[in-house]
Amino acid sequence: MEKQTMYYGDYLQLDKILDAQHPVSFEKGNEPAHDEMLFIVIHQAYELWFKQIRFELDYAMKVFGQEKINDNSEDLNLVRHRLRRVIGIMQLLNQQVNILDTMTPLDFLEFRNLLTPSSGFQSKQFRLVEAALGLQIDQRHQKDYYKRTNEGGFTKGDYNQISETEQQKNLLQLVNAWLERMPFFKAEYWEQYQPVTVPSVTRHPFWDDYRDIYKAGLTEREQNKINDFDYVFFEKLPEGYAPEQLEQLRSNFSPAALRAALFIMLYRDFPVFQTSYQILDSLIEIDHLMSNWRHKHLIMVRRMIGMRVGTGNTSGAGYLEGALSKHYVYRDLSGLSTYLIERKRLPRLPAELVNNLGFRY
Repeated sequence: MEKQTMYYGDYLQLDKILDAQHPVSFEKGNEPAHDEMLFIVIHQAYELWFKQIRFELDYAMKVFGQEKINDNSEDLNLVRHRLRRVIGIMQLLNQQVNILDTMTPLDFLEFRNLLTPSSGFQSKQFRLVEAALGLQIDQRHQKDYYKRTNEGGFTKGDYNQISETEQQKNLLQLVNAWLERMPFFKAEYWEQYQPVTVPSVTRHPFWDDYRDIYKAGLTEREQNKINDFDYVFFEKLPEGYAPEQLEQLRSNFSPAALRAALFIMLYRDFPVFQTSYQILDSLIEIDHLMSNWRHKHLIMVRRMIGMRVGTGNTSGAGYLEGALSKHYVYRDLSGLSTYLIERKRLPRLPAELVNNLGFRY
């Protein structure tokens, strides 16, 4: 039997894709709303891109899930490359909101009530992206919203899949374990290092010196930052801090992981650190772009429906505003800039460490 020649439309299954837009307003008995087609196409495109993001994140988690990662292999570079792709997709999704904004509030009102009680809140794939990145259910704004399987909530099947994903290792946890394995601070690499300062809370010569340099660079109004430094990186409880202040400083990453991440950021000009630095920077950028997407969505919802209740029975713009401020995943990494010092003041690394900067970790 002769093999059928591959055809463009068949390969992409365009018959299925292009026959998947069925505006409810065009059904018999309803008044056709022209912009409902745009609304459907935009959201279907979102879902296709969410699928690609999940595909890229799955690859990154597979690499970071290994017991050891060879920094001389292609693994980390491919992770860096694929996280940069996620960044490109997120930038596109943010631009896509501008196309949806060509629909006016009156245009939306022509078909809005036909959507009830469905809403973008029910995007299973977006919730799976958030869960894969490391957003936990208990950290979500109005977390009880996510436990609904009634009208306006998830189907039981979707809810179960989201719950199962949240119980598995996420990218944040895997990156945390990877950072903890970094051997930068092993005693044998620092035997010839000559510390400038006396031992302090850090119990390591490098961090003793670094802490002293950081403290000396603080302005008069920033003096309390040294207490933050001690708590964030070495779990020394500061005196006089309210529980709310400690909560603000508490991290999703362990102190050991944060020390390694800060070290990578400080010495990123060493070629061996460049890929690791770019991976951390990509996670920060993805987090910011997710926040930008939520902000654009909030502005759009305010423009479209003001302060009315969302079609899925959420509080609409009010819910989105809370999620915007709370749903950061990698804020602890971006917050490391608080503890940077100038390049020219960095402690000089010992030769033993420099000579062993190619390793498996």
